[in-house]
Amino acid sequence: MTARGKFITFEGIDGAGKSTHIPFVGELIAARGVELVSSREPGGTPLGEKLRELVLHETMHLETEALLVFASRREHIAQVIEPALSRGAWVISDRFTDASFAYQGGGRGLDLAKLETLANWVHPLLAPDLTILFDVPLEVARARLDATRELDKFEQEKADFFFAARSEYLRRAAQDPGRFRVIDSTQSIEAIRVQLAAIVEALA
Repeated sequence: MTARGKFITFEGIDGAGKSTHIPFVGELIAARGVELVSSREPGGTPLGEKLRELVLHETMHLETEALLVFASRREHIAQVIEPALSRGAWVISDRFTDASFAYQGGGRGLDLAKLETLANWVHPLLAPDLTILFDVPLEVARARLDATRELDKFEQEKADFFFAARSEYLRRAAQDPGRFRVIDSTQSIEAIRVQLAAIVEALA
């Protein structure tokens, strides 16, 4: 019987720097000789990518936004994540359900109990084996956003939105220390990579 793969997620507010480090973690995993599937949320499937465009760029009721994100997630799990894990592949995803709690819950103020209900419905038996949270102060995150490109509707949010989103991320990390590894993303890329290598090495 093929051993089930590992599911690793990456989280952080916009500008935290996670996108810089995801490829490096992927290289570390691939070096183990296992199949690697790299994906993102919202998105990860053709339908999910269409929903992503709506979520990132269209104005809508906050509950509609949450439902669309979880609809994309259900498709992502069914079409990508679960099949890969079942065949022994390791899956890394740029965001997963913690992002819904941070952005729709913390940032938008949606009742966390509603998000819990959606999570329990959409993936009652699936949770990441490891979540790496890249954490930075708001002013650092804002300075890192690329001013030369068009920002999506989340990236255009005010400081209080991101303060609340970051606080919810840190609350969840404190609540589940066995799953989360919090990285101080104000450090140099080299220092962060040393920590990431140790985290990946510790995964059985």
